[in-house]
Amino acid sequence: MEDTLGALRSLMASYSPPLSALVVPSEDYHQSEYVSDRDKRREFVSGFTGSAGLALITMKEALLWTDGRYFLQATKELSDQWKLMRIGEDPAVDVWLADNLPKEAAIGVDPWCVSVDTAQRWERAFAKKQQKLVQTSKNLVDEVWKNQPPLEINPVNIHPLEFAGCSAIDKLNDLRENLIKQKARGMIITTLDEVAWLYNIRGSDVSYCPVVHAFAIVTSNSAFFYVDGRKVSSEVKSYMEENGIEVREYSAVSSDVALLASNQLNPSYTVKGTQVEVKSDANNNPSESDGMGNGTEGIEENSFDLIWIDPSSCCYALYSKLDADKVLLLPSPLALAKAIKNPVELEGLKKAHIRDGAAVVQYLAWLDIQMQEIYGASGYFLEGVRVNQKKHSETMKLTEVTASDKLEGFRASKEYFRGLSFPTISSVGPNAAIIHYAPQAETCAEFDPDRIYLFDSGAQYLDGTTDITRTVHFGKPSEHEKSCYTAVLKGHIALGNARFPNGTNGQALDILARVPLWKDGLDYRHGTGHGIGSYLNVHEGPHLISFRPQARNVPLQASMTVTDEPGYYEDGNFGIRLENVLIIKEADTKFNFGDKGYLSFEHITWAPYQRKLIDLSLLVPEEIDWLNSYHSKCRDILAPYLNESEKAWLKNATEPVGV
Repeated sequence: MEDTLGALRSLMASYSPPLSALVVPSEDYHQSEYVSDRDKRREFVSGFTGSAGLALITMKEALLWTDGRYFLQATKELSDQWKLMRIGEDPAVDVWLADNLPKEAAIGVDPWCVSVDTAQRWERAFAKKQQKLVQTSKNLVDEVWKNQPPLEINPVNIHPLEFAGCSAIDKLNDLRENLIKQKARGMIITTLDEVAWLYNIRGSDVSYCPVVHAFAIVTSNSAFFYVDGRKVSSEVKSYMEENGIEVREYSAVSSDVALLASNQLNPSYTVKGTQVEVKSDANNNPSESDGMGNGTEGIEENSFDLIWIDPSSCCYALYSKLDADKVLLLPSPLALAKAIKNPVELEGLKKAHIRDGAAVVQYLAWLDIQMQEIYGASGYFLEGVRVNQKKHSETMKLTEVTASDKLEGFRASKEYFRGLSFPTISSVGPNAAIIHYAPQAETCAEFDPDRIYLFDSGAQYLDGTTDITRTVHFGKPSEHEKSCYTAVLKGHIALGNARFPNGTNGQALDILARVPLWKDGLDYRHGTGHGIGSYLNVHEGPHLISFRPQARNVPLQASMTVTDEPGYYEDGNFGIRLENVLIIKEADTKFNFGDKGYLSFEHITWAPYQRKLIDLSLLVPEEIDWLNSYHSKCRDILAPYLNESEKAWLKNATEPVGV
């Protein structure tokens, strides 16, 4: 690490102009949350392995900013050369730089790895002391990363219509209607899951996310797909041509954006059947056509000047090639279109979650037997102390990693399985207090029947993406653990049972999951819910349920997916989280105040909550009724996927309570 920092500081000093600081973000060229091994530059320089964070290197200091999910993890992973900066508690990076660096200091960043929004915010902060944001011509981390993983060449796959539910042509037509509404003649699409969703393709360029490293440009009469040509089979190329999409090399996006800016970006061949016909209204202003121009040819590029980019996801490098006066800086319309699932996607997600729930139940039933046989634990159902204090032998032991591997095995046996949707959080005791804990085979903990076990995991299936968390105890939980678990469960039920008017955002609902915890002076440092993809990214916007301000940006809408995952964490002791995926649907209410229409949630995750961790005296009758009803559905829905012993275990796990 010392050598890395020293080598970077040498490059910074020799740069023209000399750099007083270098920012190393977590993101890749597409502002992705999860990145390929080759793009883990911030992890390489800092040693911090969490998915969110930003490293800053000055000539004398090295600082790492991250959020509340990772405070504990960062404390453990950072060497003493690094200082942890807690987002929400310490000054933001731009404020820190403006306050701590001299006037006219030059601060370097790779413009491909920072969004327009972020770069412009920094520039405003730096201007107070005439400090300057310098776009480096090369990524300085790449210059010193001797063993940087190679570029992987993974094939592009077509995502069949039977799973996508809507053709690429129809999605392009909808996008072109949006361009006309916003008086834009083209859009640059940089987010990997938006490119994958728009063109109905998938890949494996990023672990856990079925996406392809690619850009897209769409205009009213053309569409381009920028990807490493070695990933494109003749079948995929033909598919693209049939949909009016021209395949170009990944590296050509830079020069093509410059051509787009000067209105000189033209397809190599005539695109058929995908144009939006531009008509005029009575005042001779363009308006979208009543129908799509399928089968028409030779429609002119519309005469608008604006190029649309999403400032939160488009990199500064591409924006810098455009005329700033002719850029439309608005959220991508694809984010919302992708978030509102079509009927085929909703049906696929429901089916994927049923198979996934069966895998989780198989895992819990297996784990119950292992804990009793190896550790003499009282098990999932009984609350006694250990029958014996020692495991049979060193060869028979369970670790966080060996157990999570078993869970992956149960999932892998299910139809349409394509891998995990994120690294499994499998955490015993104190490790469960690390919100995004990632166990490593060499250092992970062994199971302990006297401690809580939390697992947060999910899978990618061709028909949907899953994400579930359950917290269990195989010994005798303390009264404190029970009351904390029950408070989390009460918040989980309260949010899941919410009814709310159209137009409500996720920040307004976040409190519902926290109130039972707040009553005891407890809380958690993460948001309560995120969207989830249809065989795409496990974290999907633009909506979320959170205390954070961005949760106000987009109202929750019918046919969106969202997680419900409150938690509570005691450093050095235990962690509790419960998570289901929900679909937002129209609610059948007695009245309809203001003619707004009301919404509610439908649970599509199926796995039991552990009865012995629930303090029933803290539940009200409505909560007990909900729990019994949910457990009854679990039993009915999952039984066809289980063998006889697993069915018997599930029947026991879902017996009614409080009756």
